[in-house]
Amino acid sequence: MTVEDQWFDDEAGPVVRLFSMTRGRTRPTEEGLFDLISLITAVHRDGAGESDLDLEHRAILDLCRDEPLSVAELGSFTDMPVSLVRVLLGDLHDSGLISVTRPVPLAQLPDERLLRDVINGLRAL
Repeated sequence: MTVEDQWFDDEAGPVVRLFSMTRGRTRPTEEGLFDLISLITAVHRDGAGESDLDLEHRAILDLCRDEPLSVAELGSFTDMPVSLVRVLLGDLHDSGLISVTRPVPLAQLPDERLLRDVINGLRAL
């Protein structure tokens, strides 16, 4: 077996490095925007701006057209690592082709003790 045989499999095709899909980028342009549970929705633009997209970008857009999907779901459905999905989502976000709904930060959620007091107060009525 030669060295070339190790990097090419007739059944699977040639090996493509992930950084080639992102043109060498490892992070989206806006750091922290794409949490695992952030919901991604495709913005309906009648195909405007989509003609020059890569196959991976189009696959993500197609998945998000009917219903919002989380970043983790997109990674699973596309069979791509989440780090790669985040970079591709950054490209789509910069182009205005997706909208992102981020989860509520824990600091902004009501305190559990306060919720118990409200429930106890309602029960007392």
